[in-house]
Amino acid sequence: MSATNVLAINAGSSSIKFALFATEPSLRQTLTGRLSGVGGSSPTLQIYGERIQDEESHIVTAPDHQAAVEVLLEWFDTHHDRLSFGAIGHRVVHGGDKFIGPQQITARVLEALHALRPFAPKHLPGELLLTKAFHDRFPDVPQVACFDTAFHHDLPRVATLLPIPRRFEAQGVRRYGFHGLSYTYLMKELTRLEGHEMAYGRVILAHLGSGASLAAVHKGKPIDTSMSFTPTGGVPMGTRSGDLDPGLLSYLARDQHMSAVQLDTMVTCESGLLGISETSFDMRDLLRREKEDYRSAEAIAVFCYQIKKWIGAFAAAIGGVDAVVFAGGIGENMPIIRGRICEELGFLGIELDEMRNAANGRVISASTAPTLVRVINTDEQRTIAELTCERLRLIHTECAVS
Repeated sequence: MSATNVLAINAGSSSIKFALFATEPSLRQTLTGRLSGVGGSSPTLQIYGERIQDEESHIVTAPDHQAAVEVLLEWFDTHHDRLSFGAIGHRVVHGGDKFIGPQQITARVLEALHALRPFAPKHLPGELLLTKAFHDRFPDVPQVACFDTAFHHDLPRVATLLPIPRRFEAQGVRRYGFHGLSYTYLMKELTRLEGHEMAYGRVILAHLGSGASLAAVHKGKPIDTSMSFTPTGGVPMGTRSGDLDPGLLSYLARDQHMSAVQLDTMVTCESGLLGISETSFDMRDLLRREKEDYRSAEAIAVFCYQIKKWIGAFAAAIGGVDAVVFAGGIGENMPIIRGRICEELGFLGIELDEMRNAANGRVISASTAPTLVRVINTDEQRTIAELTCERLRLIHTECAVS
């Protein structure tokens, strides 16, 4: 296929991020946008880049994902003469056991993804809606699915096997892990910034945002990750509980008469920072309130404590730690949270330079500390574009190595 522009689409539970990349002379981002607040009172569409004269920002009507997709398609229809693209890449959160690399979206692939919807009911329906809508509007443009689970596909069996009856494994029940597109980008950037030796050492990646997870990587290979069968497991997040005692769910079903739907809603939409604070899932709000509101303070404390525990556990799993990488909205922009997470981790060689951390430096570890601590701004859209180029064999690209 000849060189062309690539549109990368990253759909979340309440937002749709997108970016346009030129492929000549090398992969280069020319536009970025975000439709945020889907389902809220004031959804906003923001676009900026070299192909837009001024940054655009509009309040739009998007009570659900269906409406959000229509808003996005209408904008692209209006600008398609200036923003033409010949390929589209989508973040798809779950690929199950079947999809271990990017796949051009065909009827067969869509059928397999529809069968996986019970594995990711909060994400896959919206992502599939996007692929169908763009196919209907641009039927001649090839689309590629890029899977969040693919990064973790070759985890050691001891990490993927869940301690439940084996018959469920045959149904695809195992640890999958998520945020794989982010982790792919972070490992590539760590290699570029610090060299092969550091990136192939003992690395702990922390993608901390409204969704949060950690991954342990050794010799360039994923060893373990905090999220499990679904993106709800692991550390507490904005509205997701993270790991819970399974007996708690039995108690809530039996004694509180909660249905499976109610339990799912609780652990995915009403828990985490929001559940503990009872006010907000946004870490910025909680930090503003923590001195006056013990609930906000406790939500922050639990978040930092649990991440600290996972760092310690992963250090045990990979025999120490040579580098820790923070990414995501919280990991990239909140020095106070990074500082609290790293407190008392000196026994692992983790020691922050307070001034570097406060200034949001790229390297925030003390110059004398044995363990490197870095902040890397993750770029899932670039990874999507690279994987799309790889799958479609577009020329003049800098494709990621999966």
